[in-house]
Amino acid sequence: MTVSTIDAGYLDGKLLVAMPSMGDPRFKKAVILLCAHSESGAMGILLNRSLDALSFDDLLEQLEIPKTDSASQINIHFGGPVDTERGFVVHSTDLLYETTLVISDDMALTATVDMLKTIAQGSGPESRFLALGYSGWGPGQLEQEIQENGWLVVDPDTEIVFGSALDTKWEVAINKLGVDPSLLFGDIGHA
Repeated sequence: MTVSTIDAGYLDGKLLVAMPSMGDPRFKKAVILLCAHSESGAMGILLNRSLDALSFDDLLEQLEIPKTDSASQINIHFGGPVDTERGFVVHSTDLLYETTLVISDDMALTATVDMLKTIAQGSGPESRFLALGYSGWGPGQLEQEIQENGWLVVDPDTEIVFGSALDTKWEVAINKLGVDPSLLFGDIGHA
């Protein structure tokens, strides 16, 4: 992240955490890693939605990518409702390709088959997951949703981004702000 990006108010590398009042059911209790944010819009990957219908082995078979015995499994996430046929590997920065988008010092995004081939051969970045689809916003749309209290902005950490406990990522992200999640629900205690 460059200083000019921070100074301009862009949120590359931050986490978006859906407020309980989020009207779009696709983003209920969502935690999104914001990969790119500029005056042109924003793009992010959901961190806490598993895509159980497809395994890594199934995906490799569909793409005709051979897998070695030493290759480990990789979690597949639903990255968001946009372009759901497209795959993105969110990973640590210990392996970068020319086309890799570096999100922060310890996170990157690669959207090439080369990364899948590397992982299928038993190597690749230490931390990683695959997402199909992404979450996107047009110019000014994300800023408006944040102003309307649709999202909280949270500093990321590798446990939230790469951790396997998808069911608790929302609470963990909210707790990073020092806020009790139950206080965010406006109708608690009302009959």
